[in-house]
Amino acid sequence: MPQLDTSTWFTMILSMFLALFIIFQLKISKHNLHHNPESTMTKAPEQDTPWKTKWTKICLPLSLPL
Repeated sequence: MPQLDTSTWFTMILSMFLALFIIFQLKISKHNLHHNPESTMTKAPEQDTPWKTKWTKICLPLSLPL
């Protein structure tokens, strides 16, 4: 029964990692990032909801005598 030749595995795995690293670097380098990001205060638009303008009462169920 022939033995499995594992002498080239280290070279193959190293070259695979190198190729993946280069591919990811090329993919990431195509993204344009802002060099000086400035935080802008974004204010959510105020919505007029009917329950904000009128007073509402929360009615609890009647408590039963003990």
